Amino acid sequence: MTPARRGRLARAWRRIEAVHEEWFAARWRQALRREDRRRADAFRAVLLLRSLGVDDPASYETLDLIPYLVADLHEWHRRMGRERFGDPGVCC
Repeated sequence: MTPARRGRLARAWRRIEAVHEEWFAARWRQALRREDRRRADAFRAVLLLRSLGVDDPASYETLDLIPYLVADLHEWHRRMGRERFGDPGVCC
């Protein structure tokens, strides 16, 4: 493949990517940015509260979720490609 042809293919691929981005992501870009800002604000608030010595306000409510998290831990780490996870007795 000649360098000129490779350059044309690269430019064509970038145009295809741009069209794909506009077609699929542009519709939801504002909602995605809003959600990202909301999550970042919540994270900043938790960090600020922690730095002021206030416990995480969601920690008490999330205690009920720990048994479900432990039950799904094995499936999650296998899906992530790790055969074993954590110290002996934690999961596998």
